[in-house]
Amino acid sequence: MRDTSRKCCKVEGPDTLKQDSGAQRLSSLPQDLLLESTRRLGTACLIYAVVYFLAYFASSIFWWIRTGDRPDSLLSWLSVIAVVSILLALGLFALIRQAKLKPCTLLDLGLGFEVIGALGIAATNFWGTFPEWSGNPYVAQRVYLGIPWECVWIVVFPILAPNTRRKSAVASFLAASMGLLVVVASRAAGATSREAPLSFFVNYFLFTSYICALLAVYLNHWILRYKIRIKQARELGQYTLEDKLGEGGMGEVWRATHRLLARPAAIKLIRPQAVYSGRGDDSTLLRRFQREAKATAALSSVHTIGVHDFGTTDDGSFYYVMELLDGLDLDSFVERFGPVPPGRAIFWLRQACHSLAEAHDNELVHRDIKPANLFVCRLGPDRDFIKVLDFGLVKRPRDMGEDVSRLTQQGISFGTPDFMPPEMATGEDVIDGRADIYTLGCVGYWLVTGVPVFTGNTPLATVLHHVNTEPSPPSQCSEQEIPADFEQVILACLSKRRSDRPQSARELDERLAACSSAADWDARKAEQWWSLHLPGGVAS
Repeated sequence: MRDTSRKCCKVEGPDTLKQDSGAQRLSSLPQDLLLESTRRLGTACLIYAVVYFLAYFASSIFWWIRTGDRPDSLLSWLSVIAVVSILLALGLFALIRQAKLKPCTLLDLGLGFEVIGALGIAATNFWGTFPEWSGNPYVAQRVYLGIPWECVWIVVFPILAPNTRRKSAVASFLAASMGLLVVVASRAAGATSREAPLSFFVNYFLFTSYICALLAVYLNHWILRYKIRIKQARELGQYTLEDKLGEGGMGEVWRATHRLLARPAAIKLIRPQAVYSGRGDDSTLLRRFQREAKATAALSSVHTIGVHDFGTTDDGSFYYVMELLDGLDLDSFVERFGPVPPGRAIFWLRQACHSLAEAHDNELVHRDIKPANLFVCRLGPDRDFIKVLDFGLVKRPRDMGEDVSRLTQQGISFGTPDFMPPEMATGEDVIDGRADIYTLGCVGYWLVTGVPVFTGNTPLATVLHHVNTEPSPPSQCSEQEIPADFEQVILACLSKRRSDRPQSARELDERLAACSSAADWDARKAEQWWSLHLPGGVAS
């Protein structure tokens, strides 16, 4: 893209910043940091105006109100300088709020105001200092102790509104020179004794204002370097990470925005330590994730989460970019609203079957169907729209045995104890789509009862229940009435033997559609429910 702000300052993305001995050459500002610095410059101007007013005028005005005797200082020309300084600060603040000038132009004006602001502070502090000179610089030093007030301004300014290293250095040292400039002018005008040697003031400002200017240059450099590193750490390809949406054992999910298209997305980061063992050929695992991301992206069911992109970060994390949804996973939904009616559970489960049917046709087994991986959302005009998540870790049955053996040796396991098919619990070599049918039955059980099929004292005990224990009918664990035909479908899905379950997602969908309560919930009722409970959506 053409840089439209080249004439006023150079703006680059962090990837184009040159490196000098491993450190960033902070000779330009990334666009987002430029905008942030401009916003904070407005804050700096407002703080300057308020503090200056309180420090210079507040005590005099209070004295005037209290005694009725107007202080002479309010009519001095120094008061005019104070008023001008405050008005300049407020004027620059107003310019920033109007946003009619380019950010880089505003930042340059801000650097000019840093110098003028320091001059205003120094004028009210150093004009007329030492009208008489004792002849002893040590006595004079005891008369005026402390650090000049403009030092606070010099140090605080780059913290609030950092700029490029060179510009910030020039402005800081010019601002540090304002105190000495005021003293020289005051001495020339006779307000300060001409007998006072300039060497005394040069020495004083050298060890106060100029040291603070050096500190300001360092702070500006450090802040920019830190912000740019943070920005780079939050960038993945063409996407910028914004807010963390969730976190799990494998990694994190972030809200992100495409830098060019400004399109929102969700990015899942899979931590390196969750994938790489430090033993064996870790590159094989990376290729596996890449292959599976491509396979998932090829799925076209509207009920499968859309995968837009994938890649790896500099630290070895694997990530893939998904469509951003407005809603809740079913785990959070039931925690918030409680168990759902059978008709609504069927409405959701049938949509999940639509996604799984296509996946199974492509010989892809999800292996981790659970409430947290089923997302109910608003999608365009539709409500109660189900999206199946986490298809990034699917596997083809013919490759399962090799992967299970290798991943078990490397300490990696898949699946969730509360929703673990018996064949996965026992480590069978071939896992097919009927494993997803079992876990979908577990989800249906949980949706209408609010409790898992089995609960053990430990995860292993729970897994063993899935292998050995027959489930209790959901009607015995629910406060609501569960129709017998729907209960039979759920229990069929929970059969220990794969041959006793529905043999495909399509068959399960047909059996769910034939249930008497299937007609109890539809798109119209979904619209009414969302209008009542989540009228603005979850993201609003």
